[in-house]
Amino acid sequence: MSTENLQLRPATSCMYDALSLGEVMLRLDPGTRRIRTARTFDAWEDGGEYNVVRGLRKVFGLHTGTLTALVDNEVGRLIEDFMMTGGVDTSLIHWVKSDGVGRSARNGLNFTERGFGVRGAMGVSDRGHTAVSQMKAEDLDLDRVFGEIGVRWLHTGGIYTALSEQAADTALKVLKVARSYGTVISYDLNYRPSLWKDRGSLDRACEVNHELAKYVDVMIGNEEDFTAALGYQVQGVDENLSTLPVDSFRNMIELATTDYPNFKIVATTLRAVHTASINDWGAIAWSRTDGLVQAIQRDALEIFDRVGGGDSFASGLIYGLLTGASLERAVNLGAAHGAIAMTTPGDTSMATLSDVLKLADGGNARVIR
Repeated sequence: MSTENLQLRPATSCMYDALSLGEVMLRLDPGTRRIRTARTFDAWEDGGEYNVVRGLRKVFGLHTGTLTALVDNEVGRLIEDFMMTGGVDTSLIHWVKSDGVGRSARNGLNFTERGFGVRGAMGVSDRGHTAVSQMKAEDLDLDRVFGEIGVRWLHTGGIYTALSEQAADTALKVLKVARSYGTVISYDLNYRPSLWKDRGSLDRACEVNHELAKYVDVMIGNEEDFTAALGYQVQGVDENLSTLPVDSFRNMIELATTDYPNFKIVATTLRAVHTASINDWGAIAWSRTDGLVQAIQRDALEIFDRVGGGDSFASGLIYGLLTGASLERAVNLGAAHGAIAMTTPGDTSMATLSDVLKLADGGNARVIR
């Protein structure tokens, strides 16, 4: 099986099944309104890397934590409280002393509209000079975390590494230490143009990701990510993402795995956007032993809140791989979890394991009584 090639550390030798490395922000959600007209907001925690380990804990029951930094003020403690509610261990947070007004470091905010119909979802982040963007590898006691405590899986990605040059440097050092202790590393490319536009845009994103990719076992992304963040051209994808050329992705994967023989698994979500509320949704994954496998395709999927769907795909995929499932089973668990997560508000999944297993096995939406 493909999972044997990952050479996972034994669960008995590790405290954590999985850790994330990345920012955890406060998400402010206007509900059915626009950000510009809202008078009240629902508050959640969110973060591309964090959402994955939150799903692994809350939905799939694994022991997870996060490597991150927060300013020690009321907003930071609110974010911590959300994390505790999600069951993610908070003992590894690097707390930064507050200067009272956030001149030296602050906690990130993320305003997110869900979108509806012809109006697309929108994210407006306020995350400059955050504590985690300044976090150094030396702040994390990496030998203790990966050596003494033990971590089976580390997940990080392109959102965190886009925050600052310091974040990219910290990620590189963390990945090197994690690899030296035998921790499996996954990376979600998660290209965000707004985060890179004052840092060299596509050229710098590719430079950073090409360097980090050398230490990655499981590379994850979507059709846009592999083009923007790694520079591989996927032929046949139009600008509206209304087609999903699987054969083109097969060619892209062949190129990527030739350049990076360390990639053991490559996984990609496939999304065709008809409206903000109706998407075709699918996923593929590849390994050297399995070749290309494809999840159940779900066309005309009705979506309530699309943000976090890719993170939930990643957590379902990782759960499958951590528990010894075949690659085909793992990609179906990921696709099912992502589909269900997009039926509820917020980045973080409200699914249950039974929800995911039912849908992955071909179940439908008949009422449960």
